[in-house]
Amino acid sequence: MGVGYSDQYLEQGATFTTTLTLDDDTNSPMDLTGFSARSMARRSYSSANATIVFDTTIIDASNGVIQLAVDSATSANVPAGRLVYDVVIKELSSNVVTRVVEGIVYVSPAATY
Repeated sequence: MGVGYSDQYLEQGATFTTTLTLDDDTNSPMDLTGFSARSMARRSYSSANATIVFDTTIIDASNGVIQLAVDSATSANVPAGRLVYDVVIKELSSNVVTRVVEGIVYVSPAATY
């Protein structure tokens, strides 16, 4: 399975939620039963610390659906600009970790929050 690419748009001070649907090599939904997922965003791939740690949930394992979320209090503290992010899955039986999605998070500034 190749790594997918998906840009995200986050507004400072707002609740952020998005869903990602993963496909396998045959373009069928990837079965995520027996997997966990995690996702982070950073200023650059070489940044030492994550700017955002997404609440990452597999919401429909048999259809390959993952949800990323950030609450409004957390997004209020994210500086405006561009971040890089990715999503990795871990097969629980073997501990094999695979990157499945990568992209840019565009953070728009807010005047009110």
